[in-house]
Amino acid sequence: MGSLLIAGSIATDHLMSFGGRFADSLVVEQLDKLSVSFLVDDLEIRRGGVAPNMCFGLGQLGLHPVLVGAAGEDFADYRSWLERHGVDCSHVHISESKHTARFVCTTDETMAQFASFYPGAMSEARLIELAPIVAAVGEPDYVLIGADDPDGMRRHTQECRQRGYRFIADPSQQLAFGEGELIRELIDGAALLFSNEYESHMIEQKTGWSAEEVLERVGTQVTTLGADGVRITRKGEDPIVLPAAKNVAAVEPTGVGDAFRAGFLAATAWELSLERAAQVGCVLAAYVVETVGTQEYSFTPAQFLARLEDSYGATAAADVAPHLS
Repeated sequence: MGSLLIAGSIATDHLMSFGGRFADSLVVEQLDKLSVSFLVDDLEIRRGGVAPNMCFGLGQLGLHPVLVGAAGEDFADYRSWLERHGVDCSHVHISESKHTARFVCTTDETMAQFASFYPGAMSEARLIELAPIVAAVGEPDYVLIGADDPDGMRRHTQECRQRGYRFIADPSQQLAFGEGELIRELIDGAALLFSNEYESHMIEQKTGWSAEEVLERVGTQVTTLGADGVRITRKGEDPIVLPAAKNVAAVEPTGVGDAFRAGFLAATAWELSLERAAQVGCVLAAYVVETVGTQEYSFTPAQFLARLEDSYGATAAADVAPHLS
């Protein structure tokens, strides 16, 4: 088994709750002089960023992914958390001048929000070269290129093509901001393309490629369908459509897509079928949607296998069991 390099944003979320209504403190005629403060009831600091979320999931399944991204000097606590959960953080670029990316959001009782996103050190992802990392950890099975600084995503993709690393395109949040030229460059030649259904239509709209033309440029397209499961398409083959895991008590959806990707990649590293990969991804995603926070779940191998068997049958569990000992 080769290494798995997971490149993408590294961030923390600072989430606060205000017990009243923002609207009661806003004077419409004076919005050009807006200056208000709110006494909040609580503060939750959650670990996030697409790359650490995926790495955490891979670590929970017993793999040792390599985190590729840029963070600030304030990354120390987050680093130790990830390393305790099986993630190789030794190649994270640490900025000398910027803090780790941060999302700060206050939500009132009506679900109205004031939010800010500070990209910070994320903008230095463009300084990261993959070759020295590969020299240290070994030839990668895959390099996943997730949402990050756009220039960093472009550089990683170009380097993968030049050096012959198999790469996975997972542009997700950057699709809303990226122009067609960038998105075409990030996708063309990918071994795998991950997106949700809405994003798959956005890819077609922004690139100007039809669904068939997208499939001609990527090896496999994996499209998550929310509660309806997942669809896997390959050129010239019938689509594989699988249901989501059973008996899911949904609480909070943030990070579910990252967990699905982690499960899918783990099963791919175990050399299981695409169908099994999607099933492992769906079960891991179920754990995330049932907890608040993207890295707050845990399970034993026996619990995971029982859940896999409940959703997809005894053969699925038997295929995965040797890899979860």
